[in-house]
This record gives sequence, structure tokens and C-alpha cells, in this order.
Amino acid sequence: MIIPPKITPFLWYDCEAEEAAEFYVSLIPDSRIVDVQRQGEAAFVVSFDLAGVRFTAINGGPGRPHTEAFSIAVTCEDQAEVDRLWAALTDGGKEIQCGWLVDRFGLSWQVVPKQFYALMGANTPEQSQRVMQAMMGMVKFDVAALEAAFAG
Repeated sequence: MIIPPKITPFLWYDCEAEEAAEFYVSLIPDSRIVDVQRQGEAAFVVSFDLAGVRFTAINGGPGRPHTEAFSIAVTCEDQAEVDRLWAALTDGGKEIQCGWLVDRFGLSWQVVPKQFYALMGANTPEQSQRVMQAMMGMVKFDVAALEAAFAG
């Protein structure tokens, strides 16, 4: 038996917990499936790490869909990583706004370049305001457009 960390986000799926976990660990470096508890052949509880954060997914049956009230935020190194994750996570899912999306399993994500945080910690309130205003008009983050907004 694997003892989970003290705090673990717990995700409810109808029947695709293992498929979702395998998909997520394939996208995020330093991620892995930790344990799969089965009932017969079917996965029931799946524990997995995403970049060192433990999650547990359960196949609990229908009637408990994910909502945007919970999301996983991923800080990306650059535009290439934003683009890669965005393409994979929106395949079968949907784009929202301001770096938010819903994947094909119904889970909400925020895909944010680290440059956004650096620019928001700007030297002046005006620079931060321009960056925020640019971000509010985006669906997927565009690092070059954020940097242009910062520069004025």
C-alpha cells in the first residue's frame, strides 16, 4: 500500500481515470503513475504525480462532472511549451479565455508562461496594467504580445 502525501487533490471521473492520468503524465515532465488499484480488470483509483504534485483519480461513476471551480495551473518555460500543452489539452476539449481551457475529460487547466508573472511584477503600475489588459484579450497566452504590451 502506498501512503499518499498529507494533502492530495482528488479527481472524480466517470470511468476514464486511468486514461486521464496516463494522458496527463505524458504531457508534464517529471510525472508518473504511482499506483493503480483495480476492481477486477478495471482501474478504480489511480495515483499519479505531475511534476512532483500527487493527484488521485477515481472512477466514481457518472453524475459528478468537473467544474471550472477547480483547475490545474501549469507554469510554462516559454511560448513553445505553452503551445505544446495548449494543443494537447484542447484536443477534444475547449478553449476558454485568459489561458484557461477544459480538456477532453472535463478538467480545467490554466496554461501560463512564466514571463506573465515576471511582467506582472513590473516596475510601474502602468506596465502591469497594460500586461493585464493584453492578457484579458487573449485565449491562449501570447508571450510576444505580453512583452509588447509591457513595453508600451
